[in-house]
Amino acid sequence: MAERALLETLLRRLQEAGDGGADSARLAHSLDIDHQVVVGAVKSLQTLGDIIEAEQRSYKHWELTEEGKDIVGKGSHEARVFDAIPPNGITQSELMKLPSGKVGFSKAMSNKWIRIDKTAEGGPRAYKAMDSIDDSVKAKLLLIQQGKDNALEDKEKNELKKRKLLSEVTLKTYWITKGSSFSTTVVKQDTDLTPEMIANGSWQERKFKPYNFDALGIIPECGHLHPLMKVRTEFRQIFLEMGFTEMPTNNFIESSFWNFDSLFQPQQHPARDQHDTFFLSDPAVATEFPMEYLKRVKMVHSVGGYGSQGYKYDWKIEEAQKNLLRTHTTAVSARMLYKLAQQEVFTPVKYFSIDRVFRNETLDATHLAEFHQIEGVVADYDLTLGDLMGVLQQFFTKLGITKLRYKPAFNPYTEPSMEIFSYHEGLKKWVEVGNSGVFRPEMLLPMGLPEGVCVIAWGLSLERPTMIKYGINNIRELVGHKVNLQMVYDSPVCRLAS
Repeated sequence: MAERALLETLLRRLQEAGDGGADSARLAHSLDIDHQVVVGAVKSLQTLGDIIEAEQRSYKHWELTEEGKDIVGKGSHEARVFDAIPPNGITQSELMKLPSGKVGFSKAMSNKWIRIDKTAEGGPRAYKAMDSIDDSVKAKLLLIQQGKDNALEDKEKNELKKRKLLSEVTLKTYWITKGSSFSTTVVKQDTDLTPEMIANGSWQERKFKPYNFDALGIIPECGHLHPLMKVRTEFRQIFLEMGFTEMPTNNFIESSFWNFDSLFQPQQHPARDQHDTFFLSDPAVATEFPMEYLKRVKMVHSVGGYGSQGYKYDWKIEEAQKNLLRTHTTAVSARMLYKLAQQEVFTPVKYFSIDRVFRNETLDATHLAEFHQIEGVVADYDLTLGDLMGVLQQFFTKLGITKLRYKPAFNPYTEPSMEIFSYHEGLKKWVEVGNSGVFRPEMLLPMGLPEGVCVIAWGLSLERPTMIKYGINNIRELVGHKVNLQMVYDSPVCRLAS
């Protein structure tokens, strides 16, 4: 039935109902069509204005199961068993092989429709106990199929339900009544007011579809920030609120000198091995260095100085020249501190950076060869470990982390050094959230910074808090070719608790 014809048929049926109304389920039954088709037609009529009014109702009714429908057509299992017994009887074993044998035999026996002769030759034999039977199960199911379930008592219906011949379902229907603009003719409403309608005056006779000013409209196609970038933005805002200045971190390629040597990290340190660092083959070496500063770095490594005995080894410029993918953004901090030291008058500074670093890691659920490092650096006169703890307390409080503990640690370029732990309310235990320390004099004084200037610093990864924030267990679902783009689209704005 075409949609327009169906709509007008429903309107005519409603007209015939007079001042009353009509039930959508009964309309579907009388028109011999699916109820959902009628529901769709009712909703279409509702969009045409006040032609009809529809109130949703629900009620429970009984429906035959597939087995129940089979019994209406072929009879109950017990009736089939009775009809299968010939006048001279049948062995019980043969009777049980019938499709309805197991269920029908027990029911026929309880109804006393059949009897068993256990002394018969060849084993127990079944005989009819009466000439004819009344298949009441089929008759009851037939009444329900015809919509006359009120003719049965609840006890009878529940018994049929136990046999899985009936099921009680909830049917949602619409009670349809005439609206204030009721008509048996469907007139399509216009959605646009055109210049032609205004010119010829036809707009006065036309019916326009009312506008829904609360509709959200179609979501425009646009770009989406990756969860990492959302959390990065939040961290960056925290640093800026604390008065920090962002360091330029656009040089992924770094020389071993700035990445290791300037940080007072010896050339035989395991971190400088190929198993931990990505070295470049082209260009393999760097050639431009501040030579006076390089000589001071060589001295403090080889023979000591500035109150230190150094590492007492043969420092080689060939090792310092090797180019690599930076393993930490502290190499950028070293460059910025050296630049600060070249000023005529020292001024206190607060620097931060958030960018990518690279390490030759074994890939697993929590490690990648490329990740982001967050770093904060403060340089001023007479800074102490207490100042570092105070800045850390302020920084992590802005992240919503208030319970902090510190554990002594070792770093080649900081002394003292501390690992930072926070109490995780979900895991109910202390977890490491970062590393920190005070830069060593062997690192700062060769740069030319005045004596008495101390530099405190700390760092953490960007990936771990992002995974915690968005409930991601495998880092490869956050970064890389396995990332689900829908996750990027759906991820909410990052708001770190403060």
